[in-house]
Amino acid sequence: MRNKFYEEPIDEYLPQNGNRGYRVSRYELGLVYKVSSNRLSGRAEITAVTTGIRDRFSLDLSQALGVSKVLVNGAKAAKYVHQQGKLVITPQQRIPAGGALALVVQYAGAPKPVRGPWGEVGWEELAEGALVASQPNGAASWFPCDDHPSSKASYRISITTDSPYYALANGTLTHKQTRASQTTWVYEQSEPMATYLATIQIGHYRKQRIDTARGTVPMHAVLPPRLRVAFEHDFARQPQMMATFADRFGPYPFDGYTVLVTDDDLEIPIEAQGISVFGANHCDGHRGSERLVAHELAHQWFGNSLTIGQWRDIWLHEGFACYAEWIWAEAAGDATADTLARAAHHNLARLPQDIMLSDPGPGRMFDDRVYKRGALTLHALRLELGDPAFFNLLREWTARYRHASVTVDEFTDLAGHYSSVPLRPLWDSWLHSAPLPQLPANRTA
Repeated sequence: MRNKFYEEPIDEYLPQNGNRGYRVSRYELGLVYKVSSNRLSGRAEITAVTTGIRDRFSLDLSQALGVSKVLVNGAKAAKYVHQQGKLVITPQQRIPAGGALALVVQYAGAPKPVRGPWGEVGWEELAEGALVASQPNGAASWFPCDDHPSSKASYRISITTDSPYYALANGTLTHKQTRASQTTWVYEQSEPMATYLATIQIGHYRKQRIDTARGTVPMHAVLPPRLRVAFEHDFARQPQMMATFADRFGPYPFDGYTVLVTDDDLEIPIEAQGISVFGANHCDGHRGSERLVAHELAHQWFGNSLTIGQWRDIWLHEGFACYAEWIWAEAAGDATADTLARAAHHNLARLPQDIMLSDPGPGRMFDDRVYKRGALTLHALRLELGDPAFFNLLREWTARYRHASVTVDEFTDLAGHYSSVPLRPLWDSWLHSAPLPQLPANRTA
């Protein structure tokens, strides 16, 4: 059934997500969560600027959460309708284009993941706590928002929960206060962040600092005490990874990096801005998940600082993070990126050749073939440009679009400045055609 407030979609891959008429600059979330009953109460203060004159504005918000009050620009309660995942707000007076739009939404309920073609994403209740994994459209499971990756804003997240639990959110912990049986944790995320990268993690965790050289990026671990010994072995090479990626990709884009390990097993790790979340199964004592450790760290550059504006360009996140696995293996002396690329190419050639990287389709945007072909595209580009030009390109890419939204055209245009020959044949074969091209010869081998 089509929502009666339906407009042309912002993104064809997620037609129900994202909203028109305004740009959010900041979210201030005041949340109270009761672990035993999975009860979330929230107050969201949203600061935005209008982009046109409209009768009403909409936010994405799960129907599992009930709205009790909405204020617009400090006025008395505004009219609103909450249906089919949209909170549609009608101000008492029209706001001119370029005008301030300050929204306050009070809400509460039992949060649960949002169902979609990619399974369930968003707020997930654990046996002893909660986790949030929102990619691509689960942010609305726990706060009202403009849930689209092109909508980036700063955040203040305050989470009050039962005192035995540790609560982690994005950014810097600026305040912590315990009263009676509850503790309030306040985090400030000053760099712009897409909604799907906002997270809260609650559990019986302890925080520890990871030893790094003086003057390098601060790194921390948050995990159950039982996993500390395995973690310290399995994640021991993270500081070397950070140094390798800072050299190859440019300076780390945030103030710090935290790895959280849940007490539960997770099928795959979870990315968030400044944070990566792993399951207990990723601490096996044998570094069996080290490639994933590298993959998630690389997302801080590719996905979190540089964020796609449309989901069809997902390879700009996943292809780069996958290629970072090979860069780390090469730097660690395990195998060259060329060896790993040719092995991946051999495996990919045996699978159906029916995905076009520039437009894989919403049902396939998280297909492993998109990840691997994206990485192979970068390796083909590296072989074409040579190492000095290729890594100079990556460093300029991350510097020029730091904390911004990006497109494939912007990357291919920038790459053209590093090549003495036209790159159109490379892009046509790797991005815009389904059959898997051959990798160029490695002239340095």
